[in-house]
Amino acid sequence: MSTEALAQQAADRLARLAGERVDHRFKGLPPDADGLTVAELAAQRRNLFRESDGFTTPLLALSAERLEHNLALMETYTARHGLAFAPHGKTSMAPQLFHRQLRRGAWGITLAVPHQVRVARAFGVRRIFLANELVDAAALRWIAAELAADPEFRFVCYVDSVSGVERMDAALRGAVRPVDVVVELGAGEGARTGVRDAAEGAAVAAAVAGAAALRLAGVAGYEGEVPGADPERVRAYLRRLVTLAAALDGAGRFAGTEEIVVSAGGSAWFDAVAEVFAELPALSRPVLKLLRSGAYVSHDDGHYRRLTPFTRVPEEGALEPAFRLWAQVVSRPTREQAFANAGKRDAAHDLDLPAAQVVRRDGVERPAAGVTVTGLSDQHTWLRTDPEADVEVGDWIGFGLSHPCTSFDKWQLIPVAEADGTVVDYIRTFF
Repeated sequence: MSTEALAQQAADRLARLAGERVDHRFKGLPPDADGLTVAELAAQRRNLFRESDGFTTPLLALSAERLEHNLALMETYTARHGLAFAPHGKTSMAPQLFHRQLRRGAWGITLAVPHQVRVARAFGVRRIFLANELVDAAALRWIAAELAADPEFRFVCYVDSVSGVERMDAALRGAVRPVDVVVELGAGEGARTGVRDAAEGAAVAAAVAGAAALRLAGVAGYEGEVPGADPERVRAYLRRLVTLAAALDGAGRFAGTEEIVVSAGGSAWFDAVAEVFAELPALSRPVLKLLRSGAYVSHDDGHYRRLTPFTRVPEEGALEPAFRLWAQVVSRPTREQAFANAGKRDAAHDLDLPAAQVVRRDGVERPAAGVTVTGLSDQHTWLRTDPEADVEVGDWIGFGLSHPCTSFDKWQLIPVAEADGTVVDYIRTFF
């Protein structure tokens, strides 16, 4: 299939998302919308809060305005700091958002496992950075076929061991195009993956040089795994990463590539990445300074609100939490306790519990004063209520969530709503 035909196939698949029929698979959507296409439902511009429009709880919604703000802010930030951007797609697994990120200047999309790569390719993503060593033979053969079929497809993945290099090379024997790899530098003792020091990195790079089906394209790492992470420790790790790139370049290990990839950057320390990558010395080839932050797209009301670099550099702007989970109070057995109908199957809870933010009753929204989340069951939110808290059975409560990665994955079709509750789009996820 030609490059043009592949591009048209991907565009058709993206367009077909709007033609998918709404039914029982999708939580929170109006029961009377069954049988409508997603495009037809969006065109009706139903309102989350208008009872006659039929949305049911629990219901996760994205803010249209805040989503657009976050996309624009990171486009501006990366351009200002001379960074290429491959946001981590595992956060949303939403091809519609991938393409909005690409239109907002992203170089490509970062992913973590082969299934995610297949989703991105199905929807036409041309540049993919896999932040893992890929040793699955079936997946590698599929990648080789994708590279052979599409000359414009760029794929880069980690390597962090000689044995991994050998397994990859064996699985890719006979591949038409080599697979680009970057040596992953681990973030320190007890950290996750990656070579532990420069000597190991040099050994892995030497193994790549001897592999027929691989090409060394650069170095990469993840500073979020630095033990006891603070600005000094994170910058020290990133400087080790830059030093490794320079050492491998000096040894001639990047002779087969046109540009050298130097990549890092989760959602907590990208300011340090920007600072240290700005110090990169001149290398033998142009350098692609690749940032991979992903949680920014929705941001959150907990973990990343506390950790975002924009709190340290407020002059750069501020991300805005775009998620809100709506649940209905279904029981208030005592003046000190109430229960809402969202639980672990609906809300992220691995980092922080949801936070009650607002209460809606009869079209009026007010702060959720005196309401605290104390726990989650499978389908209930446990609420501690001050005796004087104005909470009744039937009220809708809007919750802020912590950790986008474990919020998106609980919802297959997410309404995108304007500030007044008017739904203007629906985001399809593929977990």
